[in-house]
Amino acid sequence: MKFSDQLATWLVELGYTHCFFVAGGNIMHLLESCSHRLTCIPVIHEVAAGIAAEYFNEVSTDGRAFALVTAGPGMTNIVTAIAGAYLESRQLLVLGGQVKVADLARGKLRQRGIQEIDGVRLAESITVTSRRIEHVISRAEFTQLAESGSRGRKGPVFLELPLDVQGAAVQAPTLANKAAESPARMVFPALDDADLARVEAMLRKAERPVLLIGGGITRDTAAALLEPLRHTGIPLMATWNGVDRIPENHPLFMGRPNTWGQRAANILLQQADLVVALGTRLGLQQTGFNWQEFLPIGKVVQVDCDRAELEKGHPRVDLPICADANLVLRKIAVLDALPDYTAWAEFGRDVRRAIPPNDPGNRTGADFISPYDFVLHLSELCLPSDVIIPCSSGSANTVMQQTFKVKAGQRLFNSKSLASMGYGLAGAIGAAFAAAGRRTILVEGDGGFTQNLQELGTVAANQLNLKIFLFDDNGYASIRMTQRNYFGGRYIGCDKETGLGMPEWDLLFQAYAIPVLRLTPGFEADATFLEAFEKPGAAAFLVSIDPEQTYYPKISSRVTASGSMESNPLHRMTPDLDQATAARVFRYLPQS
Repeated sequence: MKFSDQLATWLVELGYTHCFFVAGGNIMHLLESCSHRLTCIPVIHEVAAGIAAEYFNEVSTDGRAFALVTAGPGMTNIVTAIAGAYLESRQLLVLGGQVKVADLARGKLRQRGIQEIDGVRLAESITVTSRRIEHVISRAEFTQLAESGSRGRKGPVFLELPLDVQGAAVQAPTLANKAAESPARMVFPALDDADLARVEAMLRKAERPVLLIGGGITRDTAAALLEPLRHTGIPLMATWNGVDRIPENHPLFMGRPNTWGQRAANILLQQADLVVALGTRLGLQQTGFNWQEFLPIGKVVQVDCDRAELEKGHPRVDLPICADANLVLRKIAVLDALPDYTAWAEFGRDVRRAIPPNDPGNRTGADFISPYDFVLHLSELCLPSDVIIPCSSGSANTVMQQTFKVKAGQRLFNSKSLASMGYGLAGAIGAAFAAAGRRTILVEGDGGFTQNLQELGTVAANQLNLKIFLFDDNGYASIRMTQRNYFGGRYIGCDKETGLGMPEWDLLFQAYAIPVLRLTPGFEADATFLEAFEKPGAAAFLVSIDPEQTYYPKISSRVTASGSMESNPLHRMTPDLDQATAARVFRYLPQS
């Protein structure tokens, strides 16, 4: 048999069930071998293969997916997907083809083999492991390489296989007699009991603590601890990567703070006297670019498996703990005789009641749908079993993160660190394949959707149960707002009027035989819409959004005399609150 046959079998033994790919000559052996052993799903563009595999793995509970790309343009096309998985700390295996070993340029020439480019060097800075396999290797070595992205802080792995290595003859008995080895286990630094004791002491001293739940907390851990955490009385918040860990109706849930987060959550977080940040790297989007004013009157405990994140210098961290955040959360959940935080939790609920997600300062033109009202209605209509993909950047993503009310059981995630347009559709495809009959819902802006719209062919060919909600606002809404706010409305390349080519959406979806319906105000009670939304299969819904729609609240920045940007702290979002509301919600912070 061929070495590629052996590789395909090893992948199945490691739990892989699906492969997203674009066919190419330099992966012909790998593709043929995988087609006999896995479900192989062709996509139109390699970037979609990587994104779909990543999102498949976020949803699936009984299988894994990898991406398979050919040499040269196949590799260059998937780089964006690899980078996104790297920044989000998600496992993604990418197998890449390469020219024959004898045809490798090895840095002496720009190119020797047809379509040759050094994929390993391209991927090195955005992978946990990037390696070329130039000869037949053992199962143990392959497992070590393929599973290296699951140790500690997760990340993508790129393995490049020259064509002649793929097709190399191997002995079948070698494969038959080889016992299957278990995939590599997650490896974390050990938790120091002294650190845990310090956390407990800080919680017992605190009057206004918050547990900030990040993506490093697994969904299984969060689901198992929802009730025990309720008994601790400690208010809970979630980062954007941890958005589906805490349901909206949990009595201690206080929102999602972020630079583009919920204003009430930002205000409450900044008034905490202790924040225990679990499984979040506390990046600039989480703390605000003005990180010097993050948690101005409180202490920060940060638990992360990557020591570099604890030592990066921002924000100020009073107690850094390099350990598995899941273990720390389990320990906190069983603490007893903690102080009574009822007054603090009630204050949090009062702040959330006082500040609606749709800021009164927002403007929506007549006959258009408010994006905030749309998301509120959508979240009410969604089922606990639904998988929700809020694209990854721009106004559609922001509104979803600020407004959507997560139900227990739902999966909701994106790729906010790279924040690349075009992620939504490819990610939703991967999620839909993994959802096993559950409905997948995509909310995407028209500008971002255009960057990967060719994958509608993948949706149609596979008859996916995918509902697409497209914010139709004539281009790049967030870019338009930036140019309006900072440059006096000098619009450049953000809509049809400034040269941005956008399709006629009705005709586009019809070309793929995907039913399409334009929504109008009151859609949530429209029988035609509800029937299409609840019927299995693919459907598209065009949400008419005012091109001049405003998106508040937001953290405002100022251009200084030197040309640099200076940002407000998290709790000072634009527009300013009215005096009465400010007096009500800024109880522990000065209002000036």
